[in-house]
Amino acid sequence: MTHPRTTRSTEPTPPTRTTRPSPETPAPTTKATPGAPAPLPTPSTLYADLTPHLTPPARAWLDQALREADSQPGLHGPLAVWELRLAEAGRRCGHEHADAVRVLILHAARAGTDALTRVYSQGTAAERRAVLHALPHLVAGPDARPLVEDALRTNDTRLVAAAVGPYAARHLPPHLWRHAVLKCLFTGVPVTGIADLERRAHGDVELARMLGDHAAERTAAGRRVPEDLYRVLALTDPTATPPVPAADHGPHGTDGKES
Repeated sequence: MTHPRTTRSTEPTPPTRTTRPSPETPAPTTKATPGAPAPLPTPSTLYADLTPHLTPPARAWLDQALREADSQPGLHGPLAVWELRLAEAGRRCGHEHADAVRVLILHAARAGTDALTRVYSQGTAAERRAVLHALPHLVAGPDARPLVEDALRTNDTRLVAAAVGPYAARHLPPHLWRHAVLKCLFTGVPVTGIADLERRAHGDVELARMLGDHAAERTAAGRRVPEDLYRVLALTDPTATPPVPAADHGPHGTDGKES
C-alpha cells in the first residue's frame, strides 16, 4: 500500500441492519484534552450521546445516511453514496457534531482499509480526522498504519492529535511512536491525548535520550522547554512503578523497546 498524499484542509462521527450500532464493537474511551479533539467512544455510545443534541431534521438525515451505509457497505464503484454523506455531515448536523457523525457513517459502512484509505486520500482535513478516529473500530491489524504516518507528517495539530489515538498505540513500531511523541511536543499537541502513553514510555531509554536532546536544543536556542516534555521524560524512568496495563481492545502491534 502506498502512502496517501497530503491534500486540502477545510472545515473544522449506527443505527443498524435497521441501523443501531453494534454494542460489541471495541474501542477505548478516554477523556478529552484541551486543544485536542475528544477521543470518540464506541459507536453505540456515540450514537446515543449524539442524537439528543441533533435537531429533528438532522436526526432524520443521520438515520437515513446510516441506513444507506449499512445497505451498501465498503467500496461501490468510483464513489459510494455514504462517501457523499461524509462530505455533507457538517452542513447537515452542525460542524460541532461532524466528527462523530462521520465516524458513525464509516462504522455503518463497515469501511475496510481500502475504503478508509480512499476517504482519507481524497477527503478534507475534517474527513481525515474521522478516518483516524474510526480506525480502532474498523481495522484490527496494522494495514492502515500508513494513514497514521501520513497524518503525523502534517502540521495540522487536529490531525496529529487524532493520529496518536489507540490505533497508533497498538500498531506504531517503537521508532515511529517515539517520533509521534516528539511531533506532539513540536506542534503543541497535549501529550495527555497520546493513547497508552504511560505504558509505552515506561523504561524507554531511547525515548528519554531523544527527549533530552530536544530539551538541550531548545535551551541552547533560548527557547522554553515545554512542561509536557518533562512529563513524558518522567514516564521513561525504568525505576518507576510500571503502569497497570489498559484493557485490551484488540490486536497489538510491535510496541516493545528496540534492542
